[in-house]
Amino acid sequence: MIAFIQSAIADHKAGRIYQTAADAQLYYDGENPTINRYEKIIYDMQGRAHRDMWTANHKIASKFFGIVVDQETGYLLGNGVNFKKDSTKKKLGKKFDRQIHSAGEYALIGGVSFGFWNLDHLEVFPVTEFVPLEDEENGSLSAGIRFWKIAQDRPLRCTLYELDGFTEYIQRPGEEMKIMDGGEKRPYILHVTETAADRTKIYNGENYPTFPIVPLKNNRHCKSELVGRRNTVDALDLACSNMINNVDEGNLIYWVLTNCGGMDEEGAVKFLDRVRTTHISWAENGDEGSSAAPHAIEAPFEGTQTTIDMLEKKLYQDFQAFDSSAVTASNQSATAIKASYVPLDLKVDKFERQVTEFISGILALAGIDDEPTYTRNRIINEQEEMQTVLMAAQYFDEEYITRKTLTILGDGDMADEILKRRAADDLGRFDGNNPQDGGNEPEEGEENGNG
Repeated sequence: MIAFIQSAIADHKAGRIYQTAADAQLYYDGENPTINRYEKIIYDMQGRAHRDMWTANHKIASKFFGIVVDQETGYLLGNGVNFKKDSTKKKLGKKFDRQIHSAGEYALIGGVSFGFWNLDHLEVFPVTEFVPLEDEENGSLSAGIRFWKIAQDRPLRCTLYELDGFTEYIQRPGEEMKIMDGGEKRPYILHVTETAADRTKIYNGENYPTFPIVPLKNNRHCKSELVGRRNTVDALDLACSNMINNVDEGNLIYWVLTNCGGMDEEGAVKFLDRVRTTHISWAENGDEGSSAAPHAIEAPFEGTQTTIDMLEKKLYQDFQAFDSSAVTASNQSATAIKASYVPLDLKVDKFERQVTEFISGILALAGIDDEPTYTRNRIINEQEEMQTVLMAAQYFDEEYITRKTLTILGDGDMADEILKRRAADDLGRFDGNNPQDGGNEPEEGEENGNG
């Protein structure tokens, strides 16, 4: 079994999904592995390639991919997940919303993530830490291996998840992998008993009716959001890098020396090397005598900036992302803002179906009968939205108007508390105990005190 685990992890790391997810994580973190590997090459007179040690080679990586991933995740899951029953959230644990947010982020970056329902809470694994083992007949997830290290010099930990339980393994530096101490296969659900005289003892164990790990797919083919857009991101980063390189090269100020002798082709090569090192050149100009004149190189800015603007616009279109710069001061009506969200809405609608299927699988494992809903997190024109709600107030009940108003104001999480306070105030008025209604004042003809 240990040989199988090691082989499965090695094959997974060598696979396309893992390699793409690993690179996508670098893009998300603001690193560009493509341009980091890029080196300028120059050729000598014999045609031999050499690394260019003279010209500037700054490497500017953007965080565009990270921005669009955060935007899509926050847009759908930034306000948490809502359920019809109030008890559902309590059963799923306090960290459920945060774990779902992490699962969505991992799925967009790596193409798929995995949620493990661990008795009373959710744990999430990225595809760079989990090897899915699918059933050969129906393709369903029936087993998996989680592997991780907290540092390169620390032990490798592995957990093999199967239908009938899980087994933990460890490989310390310089040692062979082995089962952890007392690490025989254990059931997922353990029932324990404890008495004053005895230690805690496990008296029964059981498993889930199905495999307790559910995949969250970014799309049907488990492809990262970076796929199909990577070259454009690289082009944007390269254009920005070239602009900085041109500015750096534009700092080159050199002297042209007139009437200082000619040179052959070999001398021209040496001349260029000397210009790069000493910033001095020689030139002939008839019999006018020797002279020296300074020259500077101006960096081409407008063309490069036009290229950068074009690439940014294309990336917003390709990623179907919301471009906040498109909502200008003269275009802030509610209709204009909603129109700007149409591409993002279309993309998130697809992702929402995958998230709903994922949450439904977790609910089934937890034995909960409910359905998730979402409140999308978008920029709005608060004044227009508030006016629309108030104009329609006569057609809705008080609770809906309260929740809608608080959502517009950004205080949707306070809705339950405010509704309870209003219900208590209404009950106080009904009982005649509200001081504003004179509930505590004696009626006419009634005396205070015991008399």
